Amino acid sequence: MLRWVSSLSDVTDCTRRDWAGTWQTYGLVWGLPIAAIVAGLFLNVGLRTAMWTIALGWMGAACLLNAHRCGRTHCRYTGPFYLVMIFPVLAAGLGIVSIGLYGWLLVAAIIVLGSKVIWWLTESAWGKFSRT
Repeated sequence: MLRWVSSLSDVTDCTRRDWAGTWQTYGLVWGLPIAAIVAGLFLNVGLRTAMWTIALGWMGAACLLNAHRCGRTHCRYTGPFYLVMIFPVLAAGLGIVSIGLYGWLLVAAIIVLGSKVIWWLTESAWGKFSRT
């Protein structure tokens, strides 16, 4: 069950511990992996698969850790989302399914746009921070 952050001091404490709270930490923790996903589109499928798998694992773990650190609402949902997105990447990269370049572009769009939609929906509904 979620316990909502209710006081200004709680919000200040959460903001201070939020990795997404500054451009520097956001850029390091999520910006670089997103850049790796974009750059991976220009590489061969093997390198793309490796880069995307590492980037998604990194972002998923960072979201889950950030949700634990500060209670950032969307991180509770984007963390698992990024980790689940590893499966279609591996399926395509290992040749289990054949998707071609347009399929890879679609997966990239789902990753980037999906996380933004999750962010917007969850924080619009439940606020920026929540604690369990």
